[in-house]
Amino acid sequence: MAYITIRDRGEDSFEEKKSEFIGYAKRVETEEEAKEFLNEIKSMHKQARHNCWAYVIGENYGIQRYSDDGEPQGTAGIPILEVMKKQGITDCCVVVTRYFGGILLGAGGLTRAYTKGASIAVKAGGIVEKVKGSKVSISIDYDFIGKIQYLCGQNNWHIEDSEYTDKVVVHIFAENSIIETIEKEVTESTNGKATIEKSEEGIYFKEENRLYKAI
Repeated sequence: MAYITIRDRGEDSFEEKKSEFIGYAKRVETEEEAKEFLNEIKSMHKQARHNCWAYVIGENYGIQRYSDDGEPQGTAGIPILEVMKKQGITDCCVVVTRYFGGILLGAGGLTRAYTKGASIAVKAGGIVEKVKGSKVSISIDYDFIGKIQYLCGQNNWHIEDSEYTDKVVVHIFAENSIIETIEKEVTESTNGKATIEKSEEGIYFKEENRLYKAI
């Protein structure tokens, strides 16, 4: 299992020909969560002319919904949906609110504006992978800390933190698919003198070479 979503709630805005567009994005895992988010944004912006939206849910993108909310057909909901689809994002709901400024944008202008509104909202939320991972704790003598730091740097294994007592314990959050490799290379580089423990197996967010706990 590995797929793309957003880490946090995102919000950003811009103005286009006196119309204000405010983009919101939130990670959701069910249609109920998506609808709750939609209702929240609509309640916040009752005076807005339009609250257009789309969401994608499921590891296989099985649920896809969208709405133009009064804008000309195909100029808002589908462009918002396409932003997520083109980047492979799922488990995400995006709402773009428009306060009309009195100048018509035309179909092309609306499509570009809603695409931009969705894009900046998703970017603000932080695009991440969702993967299966675990915490790897490597206990070593002080003599080996330089080797472990070098090994991690060479392989882009992010050291989350280290504990210094009578031993050094280095903690790494890693995808389950590479843990066997980590164990093998650490064992070789320390001549078998490292103690390696795996814990906290679960779902993590992956951003570049770093994993975060999914909450």
